[in-house]
Amino acid sequence: MKIASWNVNSIRQRQVHVLDWLEREKPDLLGLQEIKCEEHSFPAEAFREVGYESVVVGQKSYNGVATLSRVPFSVTARVLPPLCDEAPQARYVEIEANGLIFGNLYLPNGNSGGSAGYEAKLAFMEALALHARALLDAGRDFVLAGDYNVCPTNEDCAPGALPPTDALVRPETRAAFRRLIWLGLTDALRALHPHGRYYTFWDYQAGAWPRDCGLRIDHALLSPRLAERLRDAHPDRDERGRNQPSDHVPLVVTLDDAPKA
Repeated sequence: MKIASWNVNSIRQRQVHVLDWLEREKPDLLGLQEIKCEEHSFPAEAFREVGYESVVVGQKSYNGVATLSRVPFSVTARVLPPLCDEAPQARYVEIEANGLIFGNLYLPNGNSGGSAGYEAKLAFMEALALHARALLDAGRDFVLAGDYNVCPTNEDCAPGALPPTDALVRPETRAAFRRLIWLGLTDALRALHPHGRYYTFWDYQAGAWPRDCGLRIDHALLSPRLAERLRDAHPDRDERGRNQPSDHVPLVVTLDDAPKA
């Protein structure tokens, strides 16, 4: 089973890119972030024509997540469950397909809005940890994938790319990410590639792409039984070199089929 996550930085600008990528890679599930449109503006029919049904949680001009699937699925959440009583931005959608839960998330950046903006980032991470714990306690198999806006270690950030005060690398941010790992989740890419530069984002400014001044901020965290099925995980770097690309590239995770009972 192939699962992917991709911050497309506007689906209306990147629709052709996504359609081309789907044709080449044929993932079973693709989580999109930062679609920057409301549900009625999402090009669902274009994806349906190539075999993918979609579920969209959007808002005008900002944020937004959508999941595409070429296998039958049911929607299990349109907001991160611990945040249901609030008025959240469009940052989470969750489905169940092929016996697993796929949570598609766009975590707040945390650099805007002053201290309140950063607290909102940490609150989202706390809610994500609570939800992951609930899924673990229920014995579910799940993937929490998307744009986490977190560089977990110094190796995930090119030298000089960010100051130490940036919300993506602050100690509190990294501690919140480690809490997810300590629950028993597996960082799919680092499980297979413990060291090395595996960036998923390159800024549009200052020649970041040609200088390979990137960040690893898109992640797929796997529950224990799914981690046992992990076969491959990699960022598709080629997408960043295409014409008018997103500043992120797809993160692709391949799982072996579930053993038959």
